[in-house]
Amino acid sequence: MLSADISRKVFGRITGNEVDSSKKEREDTIMFKGLFGKKEKNNKLYAPLKGEAVLLENIEDPMFAQKILGDGIAIEPSEGKVYSPADGTVSMIADTKHAIGINTQDGLELLIHIGMDTVALKGEGYTPKVEAGASVKKGDLLMEFDMDFIKEKGYSCVTPMIVTNMDDIKGVTPHAGAAVPGETVVVEYEK
Repeated sequence: MLSADISRKVFGRITGNEVDSSKKEREDTIMFKGLFGKKEKNNKLYAPLKGEAVLLENIEDPMFAQKILGDGIAIEPSEGKVYSPADGTVSMIADTKHAIGINTQDGLELLIHIGMDTVALKGEGYTPKVEAGASVKKGDLLMEFDMDFIKEKGYSCVTPMIVTNMDDIKGVTPHAGAAVPGETVVVEYEK
């Protein structure tokens, strides 16, 4: 591989514009790093709810615990609000309002499933704050839900957030612990 210095000399000879390489060395180094250096990617998903992040394998629902639909994290919420974990587009809100899909700018397809078996509530207790097709930023409010109502009906409010297009990425690393929407990284992924 030719260094910037050699490339400049060769180009200078070809064009008849030889340049003193010592004057441009630092500028070229910066330019080439900017063009060809690794770009930092934000391969992170932030907490979609305030509460406690728990590993999927530690929740009771076998569909999520066995990662049949994809991998990710679950949140035991402390408040009934769901926020966007990344910049992207709302791809769907279930007719029963218990699930939200997001396509991130980085190509991930996310499913946020609010509560366990809550499809049976037929939308009661859920108030969407966005519509399908809406552009969202990390931390935007997506949905409010009535935690007391859901619990009174006998359902858990544990909310999985999963990457459903796992074939498009190399893997995910979930992070358990305290979760604050828009601040706490709960999943890192490798493309």
